[in-house]
Amino acid sequence: MTENEIATKIVNTCYEIHTVLGPGLFETVYEEILYFELQQQGLSVERQVQIPIFWKGIQLGEAFKADLIVNGKIIVELKSVESLASVHFKQLITYLKLAELKLGLLVNFNSDLIKNGIKRVVNGLE
Repeated sequence: MTENEIATKIVNTCYEIHTVLGPGLFETVYEEILYFELQQQGLSVERQVQIPIFWKGIQLGEAFKADLIVNGKIIVELKSVESLASVHFKQLITYLKLAELKLGLLVNFNSDLIKNGIKRVVNGLE
């Protein structure tokens, strides 16, 4: 399955969750439900994945924890905030670079319309 095909499933699932629950819950609630729903669709989903940071060829520790990594191809970073800030996009592109992945989805479940709360962030994806 390509990154774009996986992303379509993720986006559709986020839409379904948002339609039922709406905005205003904690990020962890949306994460738990999205994790469950994507697994039910047969996708491989990892939660709170620690990604190491390397400096001059030496692993120094863990750089970050990705909310979700789906099929080993897409990082899904979840938020439940008033509005996305530029730092959220910068954070996700850095995560993609460190993990050597091409596509990330930044999802803000606190949006009135979920279509306005989902942003694609790419790192060399064609």
